[in-house]
Amino acid sequence: MSKLTFLTSCEVASMRLRMILYHVKARELSGEADSILKIGKVRKDIKKPANPELVPVGYANQNVPKTVQRHLKWIMQKDNIQQDVFLIGNPGPLRRIIVMQYLELTKSELEYIRLSRDTTESDLKQRREIISGTAHYIDQCAVRAAIHGRVLVLDGIEKTERNVLPILNNLLENREMQLDDGRFLMAADRYDSLLKTHSKEELDARNLVRVSKEFRVIALGLPVPKYMGNPLDPPLRSRFQARDVEYLPYQEYLQSFQKEFRNIPKERLVKILSYGSTLLLSEDKLLGLPDFPLSNLYSVAKILDSAPEASTYQTLYKLYPYELILGYDGKMAAKHALQMFDVVDKVDARLPYRITDIKPSGNGSVASVTLQSHTKNLCHIEVPMGKNNPLRNVEDIKYFVPTSYHSGTLADMILSHMMRDFCLIGPKGCGKTLLVQSFADILGYHTENVVLYQDMTARDLLQQRVTLENGDTTWRNAPLITAALEGYIAILDGLHRLNPSTLMILQRLIDDRELTLHDGTRLMSVDKYKLLQESSGLSETELQERSILPIHPTFRIIGLAEPKGSSGKTSGQQWLNSELLTLFLHHEIRPLTKSEEIDVIKTLVPRVPEQDMGLLMKFTHSLRNNNDPTVQSISSSLSTRQLLRISRRLASYPNENLRHSIYKACLSKFLPPLASDVLENGLKEAEFVAEKLTDDADATYKVENDSLRIGKITTTRYKPDSEVMVPDVLFYDNLQHIKIMEDMLKDFLLGEHLLLIGNQGVGKNKIVDRFLHLLNRPRQYIQLHRDTTVQGLTLQPSVRDGQIIFEDSPLVNAVRNGHVLVVDEADKAPTHVTCILKALVESGEMLLADGRKIVTGVRQAEAPENAILAHKDFRLVVLANRPGFPFLGNDFFGSLGDIFSCHAIDNPPVDSEVAMLKKYGPDVPEEVIRKLVAAFGELRHLADDGQISYPYSTREVVNVVRHLQKYPNDGIANVVKNVFDFDNHQNELMEVVISTLRKHDIPIGASIRDIRLAKSFPLPPPTLMSNWTLSKQQRSFKPCSIETSYLIAQDRLEIGVDHFETQQIKQRSIAFNELLSTWQLFMHSSNRIAAVATTKDGKKNNIYAATCNPVSVYAMEEDADSYTFLDLYGMFPSTRYRWKPSLTISALGNSMNDCILLHEETSNTLMLVWPRKGEIQKIHTKSRFARVRDSFTRRMEESEELHKICNEFSHENWVVTYREHGSSKIHNINRKYLLKKEHETDLWPTILIQTEQEMLSSELQQEQDLQLSSKATSEAIVHKFLDISNIDNMTNRIVSDDMSYAGIAVGLPDNFLNDTDTAVGLFKVPRTLQPEKNSEIGRTVSDAVFLSSVGQVARIVKDVHVPEEISKEESSDHFIEVVDLQRHVVRFLPLPRVPRSNYVYTPGEIIPYAINALPDDRILVIDSTGRVTLWETGFSNLESSLDKWMQLVTDEGAAEDTQITIERPNDLEVTDPKHGKEDPSNAPHVGGNTWAGGTGGRSTAGLGGRGGPYRLDAGHDVYQVSDTDKEVVPPEISEAARKMNRKAFQDRLREIEMSEYDADAYDKVSNTVQRQVKALRVILDSLEAKGLERTWAKNQTTGDLDDNRLIEGLTGERTIYKRRADKEPEYNSQDQEHPKRLRLAVDVSGSMYRFNGVDGRLQRTLEATCMLMEAFENYDQKFQYEIFGHSGEDPEIPFIRYDKAPKNNKERLKVLKAMHAHSQFCFSGDTTMEATKNAVEKVVEDEADEHFVIILSDANLERYGLNAAKLGAMMSSDPRVNVFFIFIGSLGNQAERLKKKLPAGHAFVCMNTKDIPQILQQIFTSTMLLTR
Repeated sequence: MSKLTFLTSCEVASMRLRMILYHVKARELSGEADSILKIGKVRKDIKKPANPELVPVGYANQNVPKTVQRHLKWIMQKDNIQQDVFLIGNPGPLRRIIVMQYLELTKSELEYIRLSRDTTESDLKQRREIISGTAHYIDQCAVRAAIHGRVLVLDGIEKTERNVLPILNNLLENREMQLDDGRFLMAADRYDSLLKTHSKEELDARNLVRVSKEFRVIALGLPVPKYMGNPLDPPLRSRFQARDVEYLPYQEYLQSFQKEFRNIPKERLVKILSYGSTLLLSEDKLLGLPDFPLSNLYSVAKILDSAPEASTYQTLYKLYPYELILGYDGKMAAKHALQMFDVVDKVDARLPYRITDIKPSGNGSVASVTLQSHTKNLCHIEVPMGKNNPLRNVEDIKYFVPTSYHSGTLADMILSHMMRDFCLIGPKGCGKTLLVQSFADILGYHTENVVLYQDMTARDLLQQRVTLENGDTTWRNAPLITAALEGYIAILDGLHRLNPSTLMILQRLIDDRELTLHDGTRLMSVDKYKLLQESSGLSETELQERSILPIHPTFRIIGLAEPKGSSGKTSGQQWLNSELLTLFLHHEIRPLTKSEEIDVIKTLVPRVPEQDMGLLMKFTHSLRNNNDPTVQSISSSLSTRQLLRISRRLASYPNENLRHSIYKACLSKFLPPLASDVLENGLKEAEFVAEKLTDDADATYKVENDSLRIGKITTTRYKPDSEVMVPDVLFYDNLQHIKIMEDMLKDFLLGEHLLLIGNQGVGKNKIVDRFLHLLNRPRQYIQLHRDTTVQGLTLQPSVRDGQIIFEDSPLVNAVRNGHVLVVDEADKAPTHVTCILKALVESGEMLLADGRKIVTGVRQAEAPENAILAHKDFRLVVLANRPGFPFLGNDFFGSLGDIFSCHAIDNPPVDSEVAMLKKYGPDVPEEVIRKLVAAFGELRHLADDGQISYPYSTREVVNVVRHLQKYPNDGIANVVKNVFDFDNHQNELMEVVISTLRKHDIPIGASIRDIRLAKSFPLPPPTLMSNWTLSKQQRSFKPCSIETSYLIAQDRLEIGVDHFETQQIKQRSIAFNELLSTWQLFMHSSNRIAAVATTKDGKKNNIYAATCNPVSVYAMEEDADSYTFLDLYGMFPSTRYRWKPSLTISALGNSMNDCILLHEETSNTLMLVWPRKGEIQKIHTKSRFARVRDSFTRRMEESEELHKICNEFSHENWVVTYREHGSSKIHNINRKYLLKKEHETDLWPTILIQTEQEMLSSELQQEQDLQLSSKATSEAIVHKFLDISNIDNMTNRIVSDDMSYAGIAVGLPDNFLNDTDTAVGLFKVPRTLQPEKNSEIGRTVSDAVFLSSVGQVARIVKDVHVPEEISKEESSDHFIEVVDLQRHVVRFLPLPRVPRSNYVYTPGEIIPYAINALPDDRILVIDSTGRVTLWETGFSNLESSLDKWMQLVTDEGAAEDTQITIERPNDLEVTDPKHGKEDPSNAPHVGGNTWAGGTGGRSTAGLGGRGGPYRLDAGHDVYQVSDTDKEVVPPEISEAARKMNRKAFQDRLREIEMSEYDADAYDKVSNTVQRQVKALRVILDSLEAKGLERTWAKNQTTGDLDDNRLIEGLTGERTIYKRRADKEPEYNSQDQEHPKRLRLAVDVSGSMYRFNGVDGRLQRTLEATCMLMEAFENYDQKFQYEIFGHSGEDPEIPFIRYDKAPKNNKERLKVLKAMHAHSQFCFSGDTTMEATKNAVEKVVEDEADEHFVIILSDANLERYGLNAAKLGAMMSSDPRVNVFFIFIGSLGNQAERLKKKLPAGHAFVCMNTKDIPQILQQIFTSTMLLTR
């Protein structure tokens, strides 16, 4: 059994020297009064110290190494000549130990201060303290040392902020200093000379104080640069003599270790020394490796000496955890060094020891621990233990599941505990806290938790300044000091959050077990304390009176930290630097393996379903084992803690959906798109069951007596002492919120604390308040903000009667009384503030600023008297905004999400939101509410996509509805301005907002004056043209001959379905006219619209369109924002080269309402098409042989045979097809026939009725093809159209032909069917405008559409049929002719022009439009460009719509009876346009006509004015003159301004050497992406905004009062303020900001040019490149980019390099031209693979914040045999680089296939340039997820 050894003993200090060193004898000549110390030939007289307790002890002994001797000799030389010295060197305790040894040898009194960034002038000179109500100045270390002749040791010079240490300059140089209390320190020589002429009393009266000649200053610091910190101020540096103290030689280490550790073989010692020394060589320093902590090798050797079977690798790894601290190159160097010296043990993957027994030993402060190795050998060691009885074995810990890994880790922690303090480093949720608590329990320790945070000061860590009841100031020990004095374990939780400068304040405590506190108290180890008693002759009482206290020998510090990149973070400072490596032994804690985690969960949650558990574990570990940073960031949300929470839900609620639980844990609703795709793909591959749709009937709640039921969960309501604090809020129930509350109740009953995350205004507060109201739970509320501090979160300090009083915060009140604390806006506070909630949630403990401590009932027995017992009913509900874009707040979820049960709160779905809004506005029309919900819903999606920066919420919609409810006469267009006037000065944003609102028929910007209905023209009177009677030859009905044949149906085929988005624009949001809405379908330039069909499916109108050349089908719902497209190219070979529209669509009904019948006239091809399913089925009426025969016959005959179809009854699923031969058209011969059913039950008509026609009018001698409406026309319409009688009780049909506007067939078909002699009268209105006969003009009118319910006939006509006053006014050549039979008028509605390239002039086929009617008699028109227009023409419908529209656009104040109007004409004349004078100060100028760059002026270049030659933005706010003022500019001035504008444009082009032709060419590309450029710049601005946050600068003389320095304010100090300031990076900090680097590799291969005509891929590439070049302009400090091309010729074609980004349009055009030309002329081939490899390798050559590689390519890789798997591996080859593919061209589904094979979330298919900004936004913001 080895002897117990403490680093805090007297022996430890000498061990630190002996471990490195030779033995050198230093001779001290002792004497009571005087003695002499000799080091070599240098000697110094030693005097007896006046205060022996201030002399360091325990450092010097008889064995001093030669290297140290040389340093001591040098210090003595400088001491003898009265020079101050500066020891500079590597991190570690060596420099300080040398100084302490020198002071001990020379019996010099010590004044020591550890400097930090928090050190102020008062810490060095004088500090005010209030004693008995009076402020007194208390001398601090520098003053005491100067007066009493002591040595002042300034440790950590580089840590202080600038301008702090210069206060010592005069003291160092001249030994003079003016003190705050009025005294003046004077050099000894000067003072002594004054004593010769003045008495001491006179000098005292003048406040002169002598500085002792023995006063010396020794500074300790690190070299800056190389290490982080502030460089020395030159005046300060010049006052010191410096000596570099380096690590000691290798041989001295080795010889010392061999003498000290005889049980360790020399080979093993050589290995560990060689490894450490190698990493310190200059060659490796080039890699920027942190220094290997050689000073701690003694601990490693001691462990290996005590536990021989301990792994050398694992033990060395504790000193230098290279996997945690080094980059790729550094890791490779460290591994190479390990392999070089054969340090990697065969058992390095295992922890070789297990704890078998623990029992007290000796005096009760030591435990004997037995460890068993993997070879069953036993090892006995002694370690410190706590005051409680230790547990005998790990298995005795009740809450701890002893996995093999954790048991081995505990044994390894025991070995480290034997030697020194240590820390555990691992990702969140891996079990660090549990391990430490288990460690403390098995050794009987009490723990003090110290939660560290970023702005924690050295004072917060050691002592807190407080006031006594009488107002006197004093200092209270922090928990760390309490632990040191009582022998506890101090757990420092969050080492990675604390500033390294603050943490280094503990260096002397950790290394030497000594510490000097702010109140002057000195702590030292027990051994040194006893040695001091012996050397000074002072008793324990006397030492305590001198504020010298012993540190308990069992005291230990255990740190907890997360490694850099624990959540996938790729950038930022490495907190574990060279200095911090010297403090601790480091234990890396990994997450549990799959089997270990299953054992833990099954043990703690035995009832978890086996199947769900297996699925959850498989999925979680598949994420953890993936190297992709995005995947790892998701896996961090599924920590062991979260998995336990999910398991408890699964065990407690059998119907819980596992997928839903994972969504909650990962906050899937708010993941960036890339991460969301990765999550969904993972769940799909793991075969997770989809989320079950809950029955809305279950989404109710009920309160009955003391019982509450929400959904299916029932609980008992709380019975508080008082219901005053129970919230009661106005809340309107909706399904989504009730489901959320049910989910919250599940977690609440399981004892979880809740975290609700969502956008602003989605109802988080209301949901929580309603939830607590139903539970009857009292609530405390606290709202956080960016200035919230840790102290402010718990207590609020105030000054009362000169005493600092702390008022309990809502948090403390909630904990004490068992209330629910609602923490609002948690993401606004710094995460280092909110992280203190972690200890409260996990352990139920928290230290308050006034010294009190919150403890749980479990720890109550160990708690101090002033502890606050946490109530068992206390709960925490935290509210925060969603992380990531566009909020960019502090990521509360990323920092603390896994300690809460998370709930994502989104805006309610449409129906829920509408139902809720109806309760706020019961009188507001539902149609209006739905418009608002739809518009705001789209705006939210745009915010999520990054196109706008503000996420409009339900809160805004509620405010609008409440306004409309109270003031219904205010139009919605006016009320919504209350929301959007915030954005009124952001033109780009308002363009998006206005277009979105107008898309959803909210007429923002419209006026009641904007009514633009078409002009009506009177119709000529109707004329009776002919009578039809039954044929005299056939008075009886005879059946037709029927031949029955069976249809031949081929098998269904699946074809590809493409889905396209479209944007419907509600035209009445601009002005009121007949046009309702427009939208666009994607069509090729060669397409020709052939036919349109409509049908009604429930409440939805379905629209189908067919095109030819090639044949394709479109299908959509009327109000949908997307449509489906089927390419039937090749299905109709006879029409492959035809231009004429030979297709007909018949929309089927009933059970086939999702199907259409497509008919091709020439080949008589029938095809059933299911557009949404992508299925087709050909139907044949003849056998294959008959079809071949007919095809041959058609080719032999000269005349062309067409097949027609009658589809008026297609909604009943039957149609009639017939043939026409040449001019022998069935419906165009003199005799007319009527088909009728013989019996009502017949499926089709079989009786043929022959009629005769009697012509009564000679106006229309040429009979036209006559169209009849399929529906009978109402008698009321006929009465209004015809002034005749005897038409009652008769059915009538509207008719139409090309030569007349419209007509009515009176008595059709009743007069025929009833077999009467009554004739059917045909009345027509002849056309008044007829074109001249011209065979080349062809047909000028389309087939008619009958709107039976409104009595109208609509058709498309050419402008030759339109009155001249209309055709001249409108720039259209085609119109919709609407004939209103009731009102006897005709209107002409202009249609948008179709470019001539979209159709061919062929006689009879020149109308490039298709028209049809919707079931509700609205008109639908589609042209050959794919433009769809929807019209409303019925008069009664227009009246009703106009009334509603007038309500929407009511102008503000229009309903008021009075109006105050002041009109003042602008009489300032507009002069000749000019540039204007340049103001050198660039001051803003408003109005006037003198200065260039002004706003709201006249005649000069500027913005917002009138009459200026061109726009000139000088960067000022714009003042806009009215449109009226703009209109009064004289025409000659306007013309002059235009000429000057053109001249300035030409000058600018000449300036950049660009021709107008080039400018036009560039604009053609640039103008198409301007909206996308603006969207991308919004994204870049948002990504940059967070970095501009300012921080608090403390210790200021002005600003806001700092609560932490109230006591200093009471004592009269000045630096008690704080103020916001830009954060200055520390000098030589590793956290210097670098720009993000982007390498864009564009495909300029031949296939891009070849297939550009097919899908526009090269054009998209040019547009995307142009967009990037323009968007990244002026962002050089944040983003650097380069563009390279790749083709079959070269994988690396430089277009733009980092340092040569194009500055103007000419340079950008040059890049685009080069890309286009290369694609046109390059050889075929593909080098995508090589281009990707080059890009990944080259982009990391320069340091950057983040590295991106984006490959723009077509998907034509398979043609060249490129392997997608190899490409994916290449994309993931370097974890530093984020590689993404954007496929911008694809034949078929090539791109989609490739996307699935590449890493999830790293490939995109983009067939529209407008989608690229959103893709880039996804790429950039995906890395923000990794910064958690």
